[in-house]
Amino acid sequence: MTVDTPWQHTTVLLSEAVDALDIKPDGTYVDATFGRGGHSRLILSKLSAQGRLIAFDKDLDAIAAAEQIQDPRFSIRHQGFANLGELPAGSIDGVLMDLGVSSPQIDNPARGFSFRNDGPLDMRMDTTRGQSVAEWLADAELQHIAEVIREYGEERFALQIAKAIDARRQTRGVPTSTAELAQLVADTVKTREPGKDPATRTFQAFRIFINAELEELQQALDASLQVLHPGGRLAVISFHSLEDRIVKQFIAKHSREVYDRRAPFAQPQVMDFKAIERIKPSAEEVAGNPRSRSAILRVAERLAAQGANA
Repeated sequence: MTVDTPWQHTTVLLSEAVDALDIKPDGTYVDATFGRGGHSRLILSKLSAQGRLIAFDKDLDAIAAAEQIQDPRFSIRHQGFANLGELPAGSIDGVLMDLGVSSPQIDNPARGFSFRNDGPLDMRMDTTRGQSVAEWLADAELQHIAEVIREYGEERFALQIAKAIDARRQTRGVPTSTAELAQLVADTVKTREPGKDPATRTFQAFRIFINAELEELQQALDASLQVLHPGGRLAVISFHSLEDRIVKQFIAKHSREVYDRRAPFAQPQVMDFKAIERIKPSAEEVAGNPRSRSAILRVAERLAAQGANA
């Protein structure tokens, strides 16, 4: 069952991500980013009466969607996935993270995520906590604004955009709508990337920063080491290079044998993960859902902890 809204969401890499978890019917799984529940519903369809699914999401609309699922095997937490580590150690058979912003979030102008539809300049995943982008911009230092745009948007015109925001807030006040910010960026960025709105990188940067997305991702990945049972799977879908780099480096770091150079004949430390695969959407999926184009699914399997019997 889905929430009745005009903004529909198509789950990316639906079957591929759930298949990657290698579901055990009696197992306990985590959908760390419930969204609109596409992955969760498919996971539930593969679980027995003894199986369990725990979902996380910060978004109030996602919580409302989750509450439509009347299933004793399912529970939802109004928390970000940085709280994954609150679950008991070694209690989980699979963790799925879909790092994309859901289509209803993007398409609903009131959420302030998109430059295509005018709305308040907010961008918070959880509108009950923290500052909106407009509130942050009102007091942020020029250099900090530039750093955020440069680091999280990989925008080469970051300083010029930050200066334009600063000039605007000194004369007419900070931009408070998505249309105002998009126009300001468009007036500042004179070169155009083919097929990309000039405001794309700035909007991405502000969304990532205001929601602490990369910090929360690192916390959630680290927590997966603790909560996954040996043999459990980690499956992460990322949508831009900053996220994918963190996931790729995390899996690489923990799937590499570490030797003690001071004891060359000693056994290497046991690896935490085994990298399983990297999957991209099919041409058919991209044709049907263009927003899936940049998605990358990375999968790893938790190995026995150091000192444990394999």
